[in-house]
Amino acid sequence: MNQSASQAPRVQFITINANQAGQRIDNFLINIEKGVPKSRIYRALRKGEVRVNKGRIKQTYKLQQGDEVRIPPLRVSEQKPEAQVNEKLSQELLSSIIFEDEHLLVLNKPAGLAVHAGSGIHTGVIEAFRLIRPELDFLELVHRLDRETSGCLLIAKSRDCLLNLQQQMLDNVMDKHYLTLVKGHWADHDTLVEQPLLKNSLDGGERMVRIDPAGKYAKTQFLVHRRLNKADLTEAILFTGRTHQIRVHAAFSGHPLAGDEKYGDRQFNKQLKAQGLKRMFLHAWKLHIRHPASNEALMLIAPLPAELETLCQQLETAG
Repeated sequence: MNQSASQAPRVQFITINANQAGQRIDNFLINIEKGVPKSRIYRALRKGEVRVNKGRIKQTYKLQQGDEVRIPPLRVSEQKPEAQVNEKLSQELLSSIIFEDEHLLVLNKPAGLAVHAGSGIHTGVIEAFRLIRPELDFLELVHRLDRETSGCLLIAKSRDCLLNLQQQMLDNVMDKHYLTLVKGHWADHDTLVEQPLLKNSLDGGERMVRIDPAGKYAKTQFLVHRRLNKADLTEAILFTGRTHQIRVHAAFSGHPLAGDEKYGDRQFNKQLKAQGLKRMFLHAWKLHIRHPASNEALMLIAPLPAELETLCQQLETAG
């Protein structure tokens, strides 16, 4: 009896530090109570179960340094298994760091790793780094990459840095350049695709994106880097950041991505799989940003993974 009582969820009291200040209370709760349905969090705010400095607050309240937040037990099911990082993953992530200073950390994310925990995934890149680098009291993803995509991933070490870099994305100050292998040869070395994209879900819950006039404006520039055997190594520059934008725009143009099981060409994928391609060929190659502290221009480059470069060399030789 006493044992179960000691394990029962308890009210938390959290004092807001400088890195946590400035964010809305609802976003703060969603971030620290991962796995709790948003509806439960907003209900707790509406009913006054969550208090700041002993008073009721609205969901739009912006936290200030020194605020004391009362958080009631919000979880109604068993806790998720505690995140763990084995030595192999720890070394892989640490060796993938391509830039780090006191403000941000930039990773050449390996393909196959989710950037954060989610359905069926207990430990993503961000959770792993929080365990690997426990001395850092703030680590947050600036943006996301799909699980299959490798390359430049920005992680902020302070809330000021996070907000600065996210604003750069909103203001189109940040330039994102990807490398991908596509089927066939582009007619021109420089092709601009402007087609609206609409997200929808299939019956099985799979997320799909299609070209649709009712969708959101999207713009991608494709530049040919290397002509290979029946394929082009292509640089894709994003002017907008829509879901699956490069993949859908490339497929729409008749040049689907190698290894893309959702929008790609089955026969093309089968041929490349026989040559050793085990993933989608999409790599976040370059990021042009302004340093969040100095405002100096900074170019971040994640080299193409060895297995993708090897495939290109094979196709070059075959050509």
